[in-house]
Amino acid sequence: METNSHAPRLSPGFDELDLRLLSALEVDGRAPFSRIAAVLGVSDQTVARRYRRLCAEGGLRIVVMRDAGRLGSDQWMLRVRCAPDSAPAIGDALAKRPDTSWVGLVSGGTEVLCLTRPRTSGDHDDLLLGKLPRTPSVVEIRAHQLLHRFYGGAQGWISKFGALTAEERDALRPRVEPAAGPARLTAEDEPLLAALERDGRATYPELQRATGLSESAVKRRLAALFASEAVYVDSESDPEVVGHPVAAMLWITAAPAALHSVGEALAGHPQIAHASAATGPCNIIATALAESTAGLYAYLSGPLGQLEGVQHVETTIFMRRIKQLTYPLPAR
Repeated sequence: METNSHAPRLSPGFDELDLRLLSALEVDGRAPFSRIAAVLGVSDQTVARRYRRLCAEGGLRIVVMRDAGRLGSDQWMLRVRCAPDSAPAIGDALAKRPDTSWVGLVSGGTEVLCLTRPRTSGDHDDLLLGKLPRTPSVVEIRAHQLLHRFYGGAQGWISKFGALTAEERDALRPRVEPAAGPARLTAEDEPLLAALERDGRATYPELQRATGLSESAVKRRLAALFASEAVYVDSESDPEVVGHPVAAMLWITAAPAALHSVGEALAGHPQIAHASAATGPCNIIATALAESTAGLYAYLSGPLGQLEGVQHVETTIFMRRIKQLTYPLPAR
């Protein structure tokens, strides 16, 4: 994987330590502040203070996510084209659904993008065949099923800046023995996951209260879930913090024989935060982040445009994120 060739232009008020802390949280979002502090060479209090400020001012949020690929669950990216002025209301309604994990406005506010992970076929049918088509202000719906993830999920974008050394990353990485057998969730896991989907750094006593289990039982079950890779800790922050305010969704059509090679190449590009193979008119959906519109143009006409096998690219610019990492974003 390539790394950015220069340090990012951090937003005023943030510095290299903030970047290193964000990078550390991508390695292990549940790592104790004491372990992070030891690796970064600062005090526990400094890490705690920086963490709180990043949450309050930098949009930092850490949650535990279900790995749809490992669990054999479907993921769909929906493009909902709307009548003028109706997109925010439709986006807000989608954000309230428990089966959506990301909602945003693009295309000048006339289109809503939504990542949905239906738990059952009934949830899927309710959204795609029921509620959305009956909404008067919805002009068109395009549904793209995600087939294979090239980059994203537990792989964080901040790591591409190379703010941590390999030794520092290894010191932060949790020691988990891979579990035998496929990843599975049970109904008994729902209270635990509901708490962790709100706060991925919830303490064991907090999880004990949320589940009614003993603290030792919570520790054992959470360790088993991580070992099976049924879940992972996701850490995200506003890209503006690291000087990348321009975000775009790329709808890429690659020649079928080049689909995998193009996806793997995208995963290595510093600008790409997420890339997946998908069904529909395009066969790769990716998210690109840039310092400016000029930077986005340089990427589209350079590294992306030069990839062998790329036949067509449609670009839509993000206007606003409504929901991210399983719950609506707070007003700030």
